[in-house]
Amino acid sequence: MNQWLTLCSVDQILPACGVCALAGDQQVALFRPYADEQIFALSNIDPFAQASVLSRGIIAEHQGELWVASPLKKQHFRLTDGVCMEDEQYSVPAYEVRVQNGNVEINTASLQSVAG
Repeated sequence: MNQWLTLCSVDQILPACGVCALAGDQQVALFRPYADEQIFALSNIDPFAQASVLSRGIIAEHQGELWVASPLKKQHFRLTDGVCMEDEQYSVPAYEVRVQNGNVEINTASLQSVAG
């Protein structure tokens, strides 16, 4: 059974930006590429620098897909699944999110499957 945890209002994420949210004990980077309600969620931890910075990265489109470039070492992580463009062994967890009644919610089962 899916359980959903509210993280923030969709309006708290400016279009073309990311924010960091705490979901349990995990830092989640939430990205809103456009002015609509499409939201993506990845781990906020940059695996190359071991730093909590991905939410501060720049959203870019490459070959028809959306990516975030880490603000530290500039590796790119695909927003849909967290795959690292430069080296797939450094991919980051991606989480299932939705917008319900203007609120961004994360599927807690997707958090547990990554943590466990």
